[in-house]
Amino acid sequence: MAMSLSIRSKGFSLVEVLIALLILSVALLALAGLMVSTTKNNSFGGSMTEAATFAQDKFEELAVSSWGSVVSGVDTRTGSTGILYTRTWTVTDNPNGTQRWVDIRVNWNDATSHSISFLSVIAP
Repeated sequence: MAMSLSIRSKGFSLVEVLIALLILSVALLALAGLMVSTTKNNSFGGSMTEAATFAQDKFEELAVSSWGSVVSGVDTRTGSTGILYTRTWTVTDNPNGTQRWVDIRVNWNDATSHSISFLSVIAP
């Protein structure tokens, strides 16, 4: 009897192997879904960084421009991945006339529409 128990206890049964493969496949499918989500979020972060950089570029351009040439406008920029960014800046004189408020909005569309807005002040 002791001999037959030791012979039967060696190795894995087919059912045990199938259950282990099922658990492994469920875990790998979950990781694949996580990978897709991570890639999308990483891509959005890159697009957001480009949009913020384009807004900062416009702020710096307006800050060094002559006081009379700081006016509202619109233009477009193409990002490193080919996404088209539309910059809209609105220049408003503050009530005492010593400063101008600049609101820059950057819009882009990858799979959905996105927008980021910045507000700054320019003094002569």
